Amino acid sequence: MKGYQYIVAKQTEWAKNNGICLIGSKVTRGRRAYTTQLDDNLFQSLLPDVRKSVETGDGKELGTSDLPGKMQAVHSSSALGINVFQYWKSISKVPTIATLCGFCRKGSDVSYDVRFEEKYSISNSFKRHPNIDVVIHNKPNAKIKRFAIECKFSEAYGDHGHDGLKTDYLQLDEIWDDIPTLKTFAQKISPDDKEFEHLHPAQLVKHILAMKRSFGRDGFRLLYLWYDVFGEQDKRHQDEIAKFARIAKKDKIKFHSLTYQELIVKLAKHCRSDHQEYIQYLTERYL
Repeated sequence: MKGYQYIVAKQTEWAKNNGICLIGSKVTRGRRAYTTQLDDNLFQSLLPDVRKSVETGDGKELGTSDLPGKMQAVHSSSALGINVFQYWKSISKVPTIATLCGFCRKGSDVSYDVRFEEKYSISNSFKRHPNIDVVIHNKPNAKIKRFAIECKFSEAYGDHGHDGLKTDYLQLDEIWDDIPTLKTFAQKISPDDKEFEHLHPAQLVKHILAMKRSFGRDGFRLLYLWYDVFGEQDKRHQDEIAKFARIAKKDKIKFHSLTYQELIVKLAKHCRSDHQEYIQYLTERYL
């Protein structure tokens, strides 16, 4: 079973085991992998400011009165990100999740908020800006201003290809001024990326460009948080992540990766006693 099918099957069974009704993407048509209500796919309802951020994002995550949104898919990466990170925002303990993500040392208190689907501009020349799945905000006096997280669940294992960067990005010399290795890499994978199958490196490059413009090359860290499917596809995915990490390191970009399973195991180890309901939800659904 390929990674995408494995994830969808696992999440569909989770829904059935919990008595959650599933519908198709067109309600009566399509694979029955969408919850009828958004809250059925979430550990806790969206906080008001989180809902507003999701609504203004470009992902069309929330549905209409007639059709379910992308976030209602049991294999939704945005729902997974919300389920892991919103909880710590809701109880004002953001440093805990920031530490377990590997951004900072235990006891650090620089992080104070988690936001979703935030947009950051690469250049005034572009009308559209990258949406970053999860962004942890740090105190103004912190050296690292933002911890940015790109979240991947089932989409890394789909059959679709990946685009590179459009020519407009490559022609703006000023946005590449201190990351020459990444510029050469971007040229290599553009306009069509034939090299990477599971990782979407052009997306990560855009996140780096956007973060760099706002906070400088040394003012942010970027985490690639992904779901492990333990097979041949997974091995290739790991190799692609490692290759990108080596390229980013040459330009002194603070980039690292972590699987959701690794993160959830760490959460269970360190947080179970005080956050039992949350840990039980994550471990039963995603491990």
